[in-house]
Amino acid sequence: MGHSHGHSHDHHHGHSHGGHSHAPKDFGRAFAIGIVLNSAFVVVEAVYGFLSGSMALVADAGHNLSDVLALLLAWGAATLAKRAPNGRYTYGYKSSTILAAIANAGLLLVAIGAILIETLHRFAVPAPVQGQTMVVVAGIGIVINTFTALLFMRGREHDLNIRGAFLHMAADALVSAGVVVAGLLVLWTGAHWIDPVTSLVIVAVIAWGTWGLAKDSVKMGLNAVPDGIDREAVRNLLCAQDGVEAVHHLHIWPMSTTETALTAHIVMPGGHPGDAALRSIAHRLEHDFGIGHATLQVELAKSGTGCTVGHDETDSGHKHE
Repeated sequence: MGHSHGHSHDHHHGHSHGGHSHAPKDFGRAFAIGIVLNSAFVVVEAVYGFLSGSMALVADAGHNLSDVLALLLAWGAATLAKRAPNGRYTYGYKSSTILAAIANAGLLLVAIGAILIETLHRFAVPAPVQGQTMVVVAGIGIVINTFTALLFMRGREHDLNIRGAFLHMAADALVSAGVVVAGLLVLWTGAHWIDPVTSLVIVAVIAWGTWGLAKDSVKMGLNAVPDGIDREAVRNLLCAQDGVEAVHHLHIWPMSTTETALTAHIVMPGGHPGDAALRSIAHRLEHDFGIGHATLQVELAKSGTGCTVGHDETDSGHKHE
């Protein structure tokens, strides 16, 4: 019963190292530019789609509209993530970026479904295609979507929210490129079936990227250990610290798409090591694993398995005697 608990809530903030850096702060400007450009293009594409009778352009305009909504969602989440914690949301609103990543994956799936339905309809009911209009308008789309995607390219590796925005824009550029190719082939051959076949290929490419985004964002939503962090390596680092004989209740989870937190009980029979030692451990966790929020609970009485064992107890099996 009489465990002596020393608590160190050492939240060492700042930029992480080793490939776990925070997204740059200038993405607000990227979101604003992307939203304005793509909103204008949605209007242009829809108008020319109706004027030319090209349902392919109208459908693509609808797809682009879903991406404008996705950009607004991602921007809102990135803005919320910067708000300070309060009495109810003690971590702030950082996890809103995870929710946005999940929602963006969902929007991509809806867009894929819409394109797929239109494509299958084209197979069933072939329609004349305005090849020249397709090429010109979709060509403009390639430029706008590629430019917007490049605005988010730097942050896509380290922030799932930014990666979602990047994938939306890259997918749009692919769709536009496919429409251009289809339009040229239709002009050269007169074969209208080329348009829906090209659409199927594009849908497959978008679906592949969406699956990865959906899988990663759901894992984050379930508080899984972030990819790139080896939980056993983290445990070994804690066990290697002077005076540590056991580690249990080790939890590592994403606070947002860019920040990671850790809590652990470390058993130190020799006594509390002092704040400086705990700050040093927190620094190692951030430097080696990108874990910027570490909370370590020191226990003086040894219980359960020690560091020589290859795993620590699960929470369900661990009891304080």
